[in-house]
Amino acid sequence: MIELLAVKYTPIISFNWSMLMVFITFLVLFFIMKKFFFEKIHNFMEERENKVKTSFENADAANEAAERRLREYNEKLKGADTERREILSDAKNSADENAREIIARAEKNAARIITQAEQEIEREKARALADMREQIAMLSLYAAEKIIGKNLSADDQTAIIDTVIEEASEMRWKI
Repeated sequence: MIELLAVKYTPIISFNWSMLMVFITFLVLFFIMKKFFFEKIHNFMEERENKVKTSFENADAANEAAERRLREYNEKLKGADTERREILSDAKNSADENAREIIARAEKNAARIITQAEQEIEREKARALADMREQIAMLSLYAAEKIIGKNLSADDQTAIIDTVIEEASEMRWKI
């Protein structure tokens, strides 16, 4: 029974040559990898990281430039809107002024035409009155010759015409 109680002691990690060889192989491989691969991989990763950072910085700069251009564009649009309103206002004022000038000229022309028409009417009226007086005088002479039955001399005709014209001018002609 004593033998049963005596348990054979075995260490958890035992030293053997194969383990030493694995460890040495691991170290050799590690240094070879470090010399030939890790440095290149590390440089590649740093270069890639720098490219990514540069890309982000460029993207940020492009965004800032786009935002600045957008602000400038909006300011230009506001300026253009203000300028458009000013141009429209100036055009409206100019059109109103032109319209007033045209209306004033038209009114002057109309007044001139009316004045000329009134003057022409007065001339025609005077001409018609003169023609009427002449015709009345001729009719009076003709009637007087028929009544008297003889031809009147030039002095008699002049006397009759003067008398008729005096009487006619004392009367108001209604046309």
